[in-house]
Amino acid sequence: MTEASVTDEAQPSLGSRPVSLAGVEPDAYVHLSHHTGLGPFDASSLRPADAATTGSADRPLPALASPRVADEYGTGPYSVLLPDGTSVTVRIVLVRDSTPAVLGDDFLIVDRTGLPRAAARTTTLLLTGDALNGRALRSAAEGTAGEGTAAAVQLRAEERTRHVESPLQSGAERLYGVAVAAGAGYAVLALVLTVLRTAPERGALLARLRTMGMTRAQGRRLLILTALPQAFLAAAGGMLTGWADIHLLSPGIDLTAVALASPSVLEGAVLRTDPLSLAVPALTVLLLAIGVPADQAWWTSRRGSVRELRLGDD
Repeated sequence: MTEASVTDEAQPSLGSRPVSLAGVEPDAYVHLSHHTGLGPFDASSLRPADAATTGSADRPLPALASPRVADEYGTGPYSVLLPDGTSVTVRIVLVRDSTPAVLGDDFLIVDRTGLPRAAARTTTLLLTGDALNGRALRSAAEGTAGEGTAAAVQLRAEERTRHVESPLQSGAERLYGVAVAAGAGYAVLALVLTVLRTAPERGALLARLRTMGMTRAQGRRLLILTALPQAFLAAAGGMLTGWADIHLLSPGIDLTAVALASPSVLEGAVLRTDPLSLAVPALTVLLLAIGVPADQAWWTSRRGSVRELRLGDD
């Protein structure tokens, strides 16, 4: 848990559109950012070099900003007017696409020790963990209402649940499933046709090796070793191609409309690599390419060698 001082009505002196300004404790906030994967950074970048820094014109506060704020207002230093009439001067030193304390695309994150006393009061508690209970948190928040403080509780997991199962998302999942099934069917068909075409030659080869004294187990291992190089190269090439495609296409593809049901979302949806999704198809191809020759060797060894030799001689 870490505390934050968040205001949504901070007004930069160089523009007309307000931004969200959050004052945080750098060390705790950095730990939270790394844990959630939302804009991680180094705490020393946000901490003022001079302990006496108060956000004045001659001693601006280092700030983390969103790309839109950095592009529109520059890296500063410039003054930001706060809702209570005070102001603070900031200088942008870091740019991140997202951050835990603020939603949206317009935000500034600074060390709260450099803010005026009124602006530095705690307005938000940020929690993360493996088993956060929304009902228990809301019950605790309602218990503070009698003291004159009513707190709203918002969980990322609950917000994500509200934005799933849209018609567009379900349709995209079905389309993707059909495409994967069709690709897998074509791959299996190609593998089966290849095995059927080369089955007589492999059977004759095993029969000849049997007459030369090679055991059945040695014959099976030989077929597996023969199929292994091209199968391994195919699996590795597929994984590498998938990884490269995702990294090349992700900057130009926004999956927010497909992944989330509402346009007012907490965070965007971008194309990312999933090691499991890349590894499972590659391992399946590898197992099929090795398993089919091994099964053929086992079946051929049971049928005997005379018929296979005659087929090979023809």
